[in-house]
This record gives sequence, C-alpha cells and structure tokens, in this order.
Amino acid sequence: MLPDPLHPAIVHFPIVFMILLPIAAAGALWAIRRGGSPRLAWAIPSGLALALTLSAWLAVETGESQEERVEAVVTEGALHSHEEGAERFLLLSGVLLLVSGAGLLGGITGRAARLATVVGAVGLAAAGAQVGHSGGKLVYQYGAASAYAGAGAEGGSALRVADGADGERRLARGEERDGDDD
Repeated sequence: MLPDPLHPAIVHFPIVFMILLPIAAAGALWAIRRGGSPRLAWAIPSGLALALTLSAWLAVETGESQEERVEAVVTEGALHSHEEGAERFLLLSGVLLLVSGAGLLGGITGRAARLATVVGAVGLAAAGAQVGHSGGKLVYQYGAASAYAGAGAEGGSALRVADGADGERRLARGEERDGDDD
C-alpha cells in the first residue's frame, strides 16, 4: 500500500540523486583522467541524471495532486513559492540530463558536456536546497501536515492553523473547544 500523502515519501528521492550526481560526475571525470573509458565511466552520472529528472517529475506530479487539500491550511503565497521552485528544479534537472547525455559523446563536445555537468550539478543542488527549504517551511512553519492530521492526543490538544502576528498561517497546538465554558 502506498503512503498517504504520497508527496512527502517521493520528494526524498530527487534529494538523494541531487546529492549523489555531482559526486558521481566528479568521480567519473577522475576515472576518465586516469585512463578509463569515457562512455563507461560517464554512464553512471548519466543514469543518475535520468533518475533525478524522473524522480523530480514524480515529486512535482504528486505535489500538484495534493495541492488542493494543503491549500486549505497554508497560505497561497507560501505554497506557490514552493511549487514554482519545484518546477524550476524539474526544468533544470531536465536540462542537466541533456547535457549529461552529451557527455557520452567523444571529442571536445563530450569533454565540455562532462565538465558542464559537474558544474551544473553543483548549481542544481543549490536550487534543490531552496525547494527543500520551502517545503520544510510549509510543513513545520505553516502547518501543511495538518491537512492530513486527525485529532490530537486524548487530552484535547489538537493541531490547528493559527494566524501569526505577521498575517501568515502557522501550525499551533491548542485546546479543542466545544463552545461550553464550564
């Protein structure tokens, strides 16, 4: 059975691939420099770039499918900022996939593409960190998880969304009240 919500489980895959890609690309450059076959050595970074792009696409899709439910508890601006960052990350990962694929070519084109992939992968990690940070803020600062949370503990404490002094919505704990003041 798949977790519900699915998006929080999926988003960790592009994060892992985003971290591994620059390491693998730099390692492949080192192996090539030491006399390894460029096509063989570069197959690993190209495979990681493909896995990164596919997992980023899946993360965007699952996020969009759960957007409406989370909009009920999170400000539109915070959600929109995260969504825009995720779409930018997906686009950049797709471009990096193409550049990485060109690294399988021989000659100056392949060498340039391999170097550009290493540099691009580091830049992509910065974009991914921004998306991850905004996603974390949605959960821990703005209370996105409360869209899926049930009632709190037996003592009546429940998750709720409260307006902060700055007008932003935040997750808060509070007593459930039934209207009685006894």
